[in-house]
Amino acid sequence: MKKYILLMVLILIFIVGVVWVMTSEEGKIFKIRRRIYSNFGQFWKDTSFVIENRKKIALIMKGNLISPAFRERLMLSVTAVNNCRICSYVHTKQALLSGLSKEETEMLLNGVIDNCPDKEIAALFYAQHWTDTDANPDPKAKQKLVETYGKDTAEVIELVLRVIRMGNLAGNTWDYFLYRFSFGSWDPTERDKYLKNENIL
Repeated sequence: MKKYILLMVLILIFIVGVVWVMTSEEGKIFKIRRRIYSNFGQFWKDTSFVIENRKKIALIMKGNLISPAFRERLMLSVTAVNNCRICSYVHTKQALLSGLSKEETEMLLNGVIDNCPDKEIAALFYAQHWTDTDANPDPKAKQKLVETYGKDTAEVIELVLRVIRMGNLAGNTWDYFLYRFSFGSWDPTERDKYLKNENIL
């Protein structure tokens, strides 16, 4: 019971943050640098989707439906487009644990997929396109994905993209909430520069 109460409190706090971002002119500027949730309906739609598919997501995270390395390449490809600080940090660690080299991980975060396995290139291009179009890909691109990987694997790929997109937008919205709450004294962009200079990111 306590876990559910805590979850509801966290969701409520996040809702307040989303509303605050939505009503801010600065939020529009921040969105140019980092993709955020632009309305509560979008956030709730993603949350509901993840809850409904939690069992399949659990299998993906265990590496049962696609390899952990493939999963992390997809997640890094989406994160690179959405520019999420938190997910970049978390999934860099996960990628290295999944067997990706530091060089490949850095290239993925820069949107470069040249060093990835040939059989995954089509999916990674699709992931970038899917994210660029704000989860509204060209139907021909989606059909090409199905033709290349089959219906079942294509569905798994789409699910991975939906999960990491929610993490990206939630992370970016939270960063902006902290930025506004601190009256601009906590700037995630400046913090990123510091972490990179110190080789922490």
